[in-house]
Amino acid sequence: MAAARRPTQTAPYRCTECGWTTIKWVGRCGECQQWGTVVEASESTGLVRSVTPIAPGAGRAARPITSIDTTDAPRRTSGVGEFDRVLGGGVVPGAAILLSGEPGVGKSTLLLEVAAQSAKAGRRVLYASAEESTAQVRLRAERTGALHDELFLASETDLATILGHVDEVRPELLIVDSVQTVASSLSEGMAGHPSQVREVASTLIRVAKDRGLPVIIVGHVTKDGSIAGPRILEHLVDVVCHFEGDRQTSLRFVRALKNRFGPTDEVGCFDMTGAGIAEVPDPSALFLGHGSPEPGTCVAIALEGRRAMPVEVQALTITATSPNPRRIVNGVDSARVAMVLAVLEKRGGIKTSDKDVYVSTVGGVRFTEPAADLAIAVAVAGAVNNESTPKTLAAVGELSLAGEVRPVAQAAQRRSEAARLGYTDVIDNRSGTLRGALNDVRTRVRPGRGGDIPEF
Repeated sequence: MAAARRPTQTAPYRCTECGWTTIKWVGRCGECQQWGTVVEASESTGLVRSVTPIAPGAGRAARPITSIDTTDAPRRTSGVGEFDRVLGGGVVPGAAILLSGEPGVGKSTLLLEVAAQSAKAGRRVLYASAEESTAQVRLRAERTGALHDELFLASETDLATILGHVDEVRPELLIVDSVQTVASSLSEGMAGHPSQVREVASTLIRVAKDRGLPVIIVGHVTKDGSIAGPRILEHLVDVVCHFEGDRQTSLRFVRALKNRFGPTDEVGCFDMTGAGIAEVPDPSALFLGHGSPEPGTCVAIALEGRRAMPVEVQALTITATSPNPRRIVNGVDSARVAMVLAVLEKRGGIKTSDKDVYVSTVGGVRFTEPAADLAIAVAVAGAVNNESTPKTLAAVGELSLAGEVRPVAQAAQRRSEAARLGYTDVIDNRSGTLRGALNDVRTRVRPGRGGDIPEF
């Protein structure tokens, strides 16, 4: 008698993202690695096996790209110049903008300022806060001077209710703070669940496109700094901005990580004060010392996006009291500093192996690009030889292990910005080698409190 054939068992669980199947429930998909997307196969997964073609309406028919009219979608200023700089010139109607950042960095304060300035320009704004009550937002608005009759507040965590506010208020700008705290009744799970984040974001973006309503969405970040929720969130929106800054300083930066309407290499600078957030159109003075020239200082021209700005690098050296000299850095890359010290001793004749070396930037700015190499070398050499460079000298260049000064990106723009700010002498790759650059500096320095200037 033939053995009975066992019935084929179908996998009862399926991933809503990629269709991967499994015989038991798991929290993370084994194929696309998304969390919370595995559901019972009997549930609706969003995977459509066949689609019946539907003829588009007259207004949605495909047309030649040259016949598309863009005059009905002009950019509008947000009222905050530095934010407009990052967006590419202003807010595009129907754009979906995602702003992320660490907790407490000032995302809500920045967007409240954007809302207030837009309201003052005569455009009605709806600020939907799912994290704070309207009274809390009002208190912050009083402190920052962001009160205006065209700025409407709502404290809601339900997506349908927020859309109801949109129908009643009819705003020209919608701000939702934040997408991880808003939930939709059409999706399972609590607020912040990947399926909820996907549903809320896709609904808000659909409303933005259908009505030509720009929407700014606040997004939380994880421990490693990436945006929380499914990766599809960043794909859905038009612009992804990151708001960053050191809590020990008041300086804040907004960077565009994705921008369908402009460049992604612009940076907006802000200063967080007790009265709110203030724009910093020219941050040059924030990163420079204000005293007389001292030994161990040198100015470099940093490039933040397409914005060139001077940054002062300071170095201090003392005789080491232990067999292993200390290397303490702040605002610069420790690995590059170690390499610069080795090149400085081997190729430049400046001995640092018997000294504790401290290197820092002014103003708390992080200057980690290779263009800082030459300024670090000049600052350390000045600290060792007790020499001070004049305030009109700047150094920009990357050092190779062979002692060559290599050119850096946007060198012409850096020199132009240096000349505009009064730096008449720029030491760069035109010096050829590190020893040549130090000799070029030597012709322009004055002795410090240490005696004669040695030959490099």
